[in-house]
Amino acid sequence: MINLARFDLTTLRLFVMVVDGGSLTAGAAGFGISVAAASKRVAELEAHVGQSLLERSKRGVVPTAAGRTLQRHAIELVGRLEQLAVAMDDFQHGAGGHLRLWANTSAFSGFLPDLLAAYMKAHPDVVLDLEDALSEDAARAVATGAAELAVIGENTLTDGLKCIVCDTDQLVLIVPAAHGLARLKRVALAQALEHDLVALGHATSLTRHIAAAADAAGCRVRIRVQVRSFDALSRMVAAGLGVAILPRAGAAPHAAAMGLRLLPLEGAWVQRRLRLAMRDRHNLSGPARAFVDLAERRASGARAA
Repeated sequence: MINLARFDLTTLRLFVMVVDGGSLTAGAAGFGISVAAASKRVAELEAHVGQSLLERSKRGVVPTAAGRTLQRHAIELVGRLEQLAVAMDDFQHGAGGHLRLWANTSAFSGFLPDLLAAYMKAHPDVVLDLEDALSEDAARAVATGAAELAVIGENTLTDGLKCIVCDTDQLVLIVPAAHGLARLKRVALAQALEHDLVALGHATSLTRHIAAAADAAGCRVRIRVQVRSFDALSRMVAAGLGVAILPRAGAAPHAAAMGLRLLPLEGAWVQRRLRLAMRDRHNLSGPARAFVDLAERRASGARAA
């Protein structure tokens, strides 16, 4: 039987990064060591388990069947140990727990601040560890144990994570008050996409959602400007650089401040759902479980209304 004591936590974390990055170079860079050192650690791990864990090629590495099994267990082990370290640190500093949450821009610009305010009112001793990230990166953070929870777009791959719907918002078109579309009461997607678009990056779940809707409608998306925040996006629209499609909750404050018009869009695609992702609800920390419960109550109340 393999000697459990010889498993090195540092090497396991490195192995997860190598597989996640698709190469020893990416894993080494993420871990802050040389490629030679990373290769040596992985080779020693393979010698210890007596199995080849990676298939190597000029394009990078992919895990073998044994490597996939080790990766799955390593992610769980590293994540649990990181939770343990955080919990002990909280006790040392007198905190009432730690909530590690990553979320996409739509969440931070929409429902999440109010939900976090309600959460902190009920749990004032909890330390918040928040990260604004792409949906894919947020889901990966949960999978690797860097976060317990992530708010992600519905069109994000979750690789076996457990998800619940935590928010549903309606996408709207924002245009300058003097724009030719501003007089319309409702706008079809094809009408909106006749104009240049200001959008978040191509990799964001929102932009991918818009692109998928455009593809289904046989429309072409012409993105003129890409920005990283709803505020910057709204400023570009106000400057006349294009129109934009945003969730109503996130767009409304910026539109009011800049004199922009919010126009309803047609079609079922405008209902956009965000999901709260986790690895296993039953093994969440107390603070994370309390947040999930609160998010569920809020979502249920919104559906009932």
